[in-house]
Amino acid sequence: MKHQIMTYYFIGIGGVGMSALARLCLNQGNKVFGYDRDHTKLTDELESEGIPIIYKDTVEAMYSEVLEKQTQIIYTAAVTDAHPQLNYFVKNNFSVKKRALFMAELCNGKQTLAVAGTHGKTTTSAFLTHIFSKTQQSFTSIMGGFFQGNPSNLIRTGDDFMLVEADEYDRSFLHLNPTVGAITSIDLDHLDVYQTREAFKKAFTTFSSQVSEQLIVAYDLPFEGLTYGVEVDADYRIYNLKHLEGGYEFDLMTPTENFSQVKLNQLGEHNLSNMLCALAMVDQVKISLDAALKALISFPGVHRRMNLFKWNDKLLVDDYAHHPNEIKSVLKTLQAFYKEHTKCVIFQPHLFSRTQDFYQEFLAILSEFDEVVLLDIYPARELPIKGITSARMIDDLKHPCKKLIDKHLISNTIMESEAKIFALLGAGDIGDEIQLLKSESLV
Repeated sequence: MKHQIMTYYFIGIGGVGMSALARLCLNQGNKVFGYDRDHTKLTDELESEGIPIIYKDTVEAMYSEVLEKQTQIIYTAAVTDAHPQLNYFVKNNFSVKKRALFMAELCNGKQTLAVAGTHGKTTTSAFLTHIFSKTQQSFTSIMGGFFQGNPSNLIRTGDDFMLVEADEYDRSFLHLNPTVGAITSIDLDHLDVYQTREAFKKAFTTFSSQVSEQLIVAYDLPFEGLTYGVEVDADYRIYNLKHLEGGYEFDLMTPTENFSQVKLNQLGEHNLSNMLCALAMVDQVKISLDAALKALISFPGVHRRMNLFKWNDKLLVDDYAHHPNEIKSVLKTLQAFYKEHTKCVIFQPHLFSRTQDFYQEFLAILSEFDEVVLLDIYPARELPIKGITSARMIDDLKHPCKKLIDKHLISNTIMESEAKIFALLGAGDIGDEIQLLKSESLV
């Protein structure tokens, strides 16, 4: 049967999740257009792949082809109802869908593996994707991040399986009805959406009830499912854990098999946990764990997830951590592998609301580093909240070695510091500055 060519217009196409869906629509032979507020490396890549993008939010700026009635409009939850183009499409009765609903529709009727959780979604999805790829499955993966060295977060070999992240923001994951689902963690976040801890947990409970075949859950989470964990009595467990120079060696027990002297080339027990979650999920769809474990040897790592690189005589760690518990995981890893070295954190807080909601938790974990450097809060989709600033955080931080800098002074700050290990953390545009440092380290 001949594929009907559709026209799609993505409002907020430069977002990570949106870009993958746009690529998928293009990959399927459709016409794809987009809008975004800013030119970025990602929008440049989308344009080079054949997707026309505009950077003005007016109706007049749109391509005439987009204004034809059959165009499907997909928009990100970060776009408000006040957006002129979105307003136009709604008023003129176009087919308008949020990204989460559109992605759920793409998953309908297919075996879907969905990873939910406050932390670990992207890395777990990346492990899944890598294993599916190396074991030659027919699948489509829509990741919320990128493999190291790969500019596309759409990985597609076929349509038998869908591998997706189940994002809790805006309750997006409640549109999904996965075959196999996972919950990696339920640390409170997105209080701008949920308001209370009870409402946050309830959303995950609802997600768990929508999994049709098997739920995989981190050990100690309050959900019914097969459990996984490191050095705990879980259904899927890692034990006899040993540190290697660039990762770990361990034994693995599943409900039906045992494996010894398995190796992983990534740092961080949280990454061990993410890998174990992915292994449990592939085991549930009858992919050989022997083959899956062999695939781990070539896992490339995920962009901005515990990426280490040398810069002059310093060691820099690039990580997306933007929640206090994620920062805690980074620090725990650095303390395990680089115990003797002085450690400096350079952190860009992400969102005024998150900074406000976890203010004391941020101060507590940041104070455990030997040196603390803050950048201004990255606003993303938000307007400022009175009294919530990085300057106030610095004032309130009880630490002898602390300062607030402009993001362009990161390299100077590293050069002037006595520290040997630097954790560069945050989900905002600090990533652009880190890319500059990485390019300098290659010269």
